[in-house]
Amino acid sequence: MYRFLLSRQWVILTLVALLLIPTMIRLGIWQMHRYDERTARNQLVADALSAEPVPVERLTSPGHTVTTGERYHTVTARGHFDTDDEVVVRRRTNSDDEVGYHVLTPFVLDDGKVLLVNRGWIPADGPSQTAFPSIPAPPEGEITVTGRLMPAETTAASGIKDLKGLPDRQIMLINSEQEARRLGAEVLGGYIVLTTPEPKKDTPELLGRPGDENAALNYAYAIQWWLFSAGVPLGWVILVRRERRDRAEAEAAAREAQDSPDAEPAAV
Repeated sequence: MYRFLLSRQWVILTLVALLLIPTMIRLGIWQMHRYDERTARNQLVADALSAEPVPVERLTSPGHTVTTGERYHTVTARGHFDTDDEVVVRRRTNSDDEVGYHVLTPFVLDDGKVLLVNRGWIPADGPSQTAFPSIPAPPEGEITVTGRLMPAETTAASGIKDLKGLPDRQIMLINSEQEARRLGAEVLGGYIVLTTPEPKKDTPELLGRPGDENAALNYAYAIQWWLFSAGVPLGWVILVRRERRDRAEAEAAAREAQDSPDAEPAAV
């Protein structure tokens, strides 16, 4: 009755089904790992954003590499902006995906160390982006700034190529080590994304808070893969029963044709 399962076609189909089941189960497990990782990162970011502000030098220092646990923590610093050494970071987008610059301004602390401050986004002045753009001035004099601590950018982490031969005072990456060499000063590791004081007339445009990674999507994918793995044997059984029914109907039709009185007698 089920001898057709030994045919080449059905042997191949059965082997493919047997391979698909563990593969889909493993894919579901991998998606659950991704869900756990993203959930943990989301919690880490939420904890950092909700933590009380601390002086910046409590979390970073010259040559320090900002860790994942330190990223997004709100920090404060007192000093003054140095607009003479201000630079812009090329090819950065705002919340509407418009391409422009980030404004990176050194902030000289009371002890002489320098904190890099990303003051926000400004639009590109022209199509060539070769001239230094017009930048709204920051507050003058001794002030206190607040911002979210970020690690120094690298090509490996960001995927952004650190191009050479750029126009004067334009950079591709916010890298504290490179800026320390350019400024000839002690630069704190990483940089901050400015939150206060807010700019006049909303420019530069402050950068928004980081959003959550879509962990729920990975959870849904895991369930989907496991449903697929359960569907494979179910589909195999349905195909087997259909094949058996079709063969039985074909055999019954053949016997009926042979037994029919209208059938022509065999030639003598």
